[in-house]
Amino acid sequence: MPAVDRRPEPDRPSLYADVTGRIVSQLEEGRVPWVQPWGNSPCPLGLPRNAVSGRRYSGINILILWDAAVDRGFPSQDWLTFRQALDLGGHVRKGERGTTVVYADRFVPRAERERADREDDEPAGVPFLKRFTVFNAAQCDGLPERVGGAVPMVADDAIVPEADALIEATGADIRIGGDRAFYVPSQDFLQVPPRASFFVPINWYRTCFHELGHWTGHASRLDRDFSGVYGSVAYGREELVAEMASAFVCASLGIVPSVRHADYLGAWLALLHEDVRAIFRAASHASRAADLILEAAPCS
Repeated sequence: MPAVDRRPEPDRPSLYADVTGRIVSQLEEGRVPWVQPWGNSPCPLGLPRNAVSGRRYSGINILILWDAAVDRGFPSQDWLTFRQALDLGGHVRKGERGTTVVYADRFVPRAERERADREDDEPAGVPFLKRFTVFNAAQCDGLPERVGGAVPMVADDAIVPEADALIEATGADIRIGGDRAFYVPSQDFLQVPPRASFFVPINWYRTCFHELGHWTGHASRLDRDFSGVYGSVAYGREELVAEMASAFVCASLGIVPSVRHADYLGAWLALLHEDVRAIFRAASHASRAADLILEAAPCS
């Protein structure tokens, strides 16, 4: 009997192109994938999570699942595979269409392993993506009742103690003053105008988390590239990371995300047209940035 080739499925260019193409179309229509119309959708605000483990999805999968949940009007942020639904004693309803998400991994070819063994070196892996299908809990029957649910959305004029505590817990050097917000990598501090200067009070939190998104990229933390000058591709790429990081943190706190720097829309579109993998990398960086911020949350 012939040997079975168990090597992982190689990257399919269409996987990157499909996701990027949809995001580009949305941006061109004026719809920003990390800023969904939560108030006009039955889908609750929050980060998508696995219905079995409770683990939050990350990176590009957040954008994919937010888009599917809002577009199809699912009243849940819980997702699971066909098999997981069966394991929980339920099932996916007949005729339901799943949503494709992705998993990034690395594969080390045999020739590379042999080379590394000969040269006493570390083998270099080949990155690849796997796709798999998940279903929203609302597409299933017979699942046990889940505890949790939506994160209550806070009002535009609200003071959010959890957000204040999280901002303080990061330990970031935050200086209040001036009439604009910015982060200075060389001195590792961020400046944010006073709350009173924001016409919509909740925007103070959105702005803080955007700048904290930049703050996570310092060399002592996630070590991202800050070499780009204003208007450059590198600068626009970092702004994209900070935008999404802020959206992910805000969503977890019940703060409806918003676009903080719409003037970069053209730069983001140019970036995505040029590189179909750019949004995957930016979402991955943003997810790590959001996790770093959220991990600072004081224990309740």
